[in-house]
Amino acid sequence: MRDLVYPPVIGFAKTAFKVLDLKFQLTGTENVPRTGGAVIAMNHISYVDFVLGGFGALPSKRLVRFMAKEVLFRSRVSGSLMRGMHHIPVDRAAGTASYRQAIEYLNAGEVVGVFPEATISRSFELKEFKSGTVRMAAEAAVPVLPMILWGTQRILTKDHPRDFSRHRTIAITVGEPITVTADDDPAEATAHLRSTMAGMLDRTIRAYPERPAGAWWLPASYGGSAPTPEEAERLDREELARRAARKK
Repeated sequence: MRDLVYPPVIGFAKTAFKVLDLKFQLTGTENVPRTGGAVIAMNHISYVDFVLGGFGALPSKRLVRFMAKEVLFRSRVSGSLMRGMHHIPVDRAAGTASYRQAIEYLNAGEVVGVFPEATISRSFELKEFKSGTVRMAAEAAVPVLPMILWGTQRILTKDHPRDFSRHRTIAITVGEPITVTADDDPAEATAHLRSTMAGMLDRTIRAYPERPAGAWWLPASYGGSAPTPEEAERLDREELARRAARKK
């Protein structure tokens, strides 16, 4: 692929990171292969995960093609950027086309970024995973790379105002590649991926330099005031109901 748009966008992002004086805590980035296709599976806790998740692949000099909501491709500004960086539009009502495009990218040796939870987790813990991640990795015969992001929720996430305060720490943890084959049961492989990422998330949170009691961005199970997974699920249902009512 000819990448005329991606490099300057990365340059702009790096400048923004310097202005914000973000402190990156990178672990396991050497697990991202320097060549060949791979699926990077990331947890989803903020609206800027795709920007900072891509940063985790840069030490291996790889560009990540993210599967993202189709609405982002409709905007005159973001749409041209998303297409220029060869990201993949996902229409939830008709997901076959995006799935096939991801397979084509993987077969061509690209790295595809996926959020198995599909939506942002209000609890900042892992939601249930969709099986598409392991299914596409098995079909394309490429590894799945589990990646955990932490600290991105402090910048811009659901139910909270944006906060571009300086000197924040962003933790990015990349796990060892997971092999999935066509003979593996997708449900079992997905459960294994989620269990692996849950362990990585726990280690990343515990290694993070800040864990203030009662912090809104810290899960309730770690002493924070974020919604519990059960409360977050209720909030998600209420959000979906409001969207449905607006459509009517």
